[in-house]
Amino acid sequence: MIPAGFDYVRAGSAEEALAALVEHGDDAKLLAGGMSLLPLMKLRLAVPTVLVDVGRLTDLTYVRDGGDHLAIGALTRHRDLETSELLARECGVLRAVAAEVGDNQVRHRGTLGGSVAHGDPASDLPAVLLALDATFVARGPSGERQLGAADFFTGFLETALAPDELLTEIRVPKAGADGFAYEKFNRRAQDWAIVGALAATFDGTTRVALVSMGATPLRARGVEEALAAGASASDAAGRAAEGTEPSADVNATAEYREHLARVLTRRALESAVA
Repeated sequence: MIPAGFDYVRAGSAEEALAALVEHGDDAKLLAGGMSLLPLMKLRLAVPTVLVDVGRLTDLTYVRDGGDHLAIGALTRHRDLETSELLARECGVLRAVAAEVGDNQVRHRGTLGGSVAHGDPASDLPAVLLALDATFVARGPSGERQLGAADFFTGFLETALAPDELLTEIRVPKAGADGFAYEKFNRRAQDWAIVGALAATFDGTTRVALVSMGATPLRARGVEEALAAGASASDAAGRAAEGTEPSADVNATAEYREHLARVLTRRALESAVA
């Protein structure tokens, strides 16, 4: 449980962090809160030779009103989301799910950008951002680009970010203060979700996203189509496992995860539209 040796670089700005990524290439990893990266390093599942610490870049820590959206700095900690009054008014679902992440230590150290860039399908917040059709802003040597949530998560622990890019901002729509529900099944409160289901209603539609039902966070498109066609919450939830590829492990079989997806989706829908 001891990481392999590595060099440490503390970035004083986003530009310094990008320069370090360009210099060291695939051998470098960004370190923010460390809640996702350090456990992988201890298990030798990630073996970077250089860690570029961006945790002190305060200019990437904010929750702002962007007019037709909310702009959130990539280094904003989960605790800051959990206590944001702006999110409470304008995007209550993101605030509520941030409060479900891990335990107090994780929420005080972990960052939204770190969770997103890690690309873990068992994480809570990536599924919310997928349901919200969030936009991710990345900065690299060639400048800035924007990536839609539907294209961002590409595989297990993989995203569309290039090795020399830094995620700087996440933009979410103003989805309102309520009209959502998140149902998560886990062994202990601070554990990863064995399965999670999020339902959020805004702009006249209901979005449904699933946690731990494939190699990436997933939209339950079958459920959304059924709801748009007038199906009840119970009938629509019956399609929750369509298009998913849940894994089997010590926590659950694939079939049990499919069952959980249907049950949790029904509960989330019934709460979100109540």
